[in-house]
Amino acid sequence: MSSDVTDEEKNALTPESGFNLVGIDPFESHGKKLYLIEHYDRYQDALNAKKSRENPDEYMILYRGMS
Repeated sequence: MSSDVTDEEKNALTPESGFNLVGIDPFESHGKKLYLIEHYDRYQDALNAKKSRENPDEYMILYRGMS
């Protein structure tokens, strides 16, 4: 699946600081698989949000800010 996600998508969803909780839609077309769920300033908040999502089949990843 990771080969279906473009570098442009990853770069667009990588925050300047903090953490973005990002969903992955495996059924979307190439170049449109990632979508922003929410931005968090702290890693622990992002991790807790990821763990508390209702749908256990949902694919998610955390992108860390560049600074």
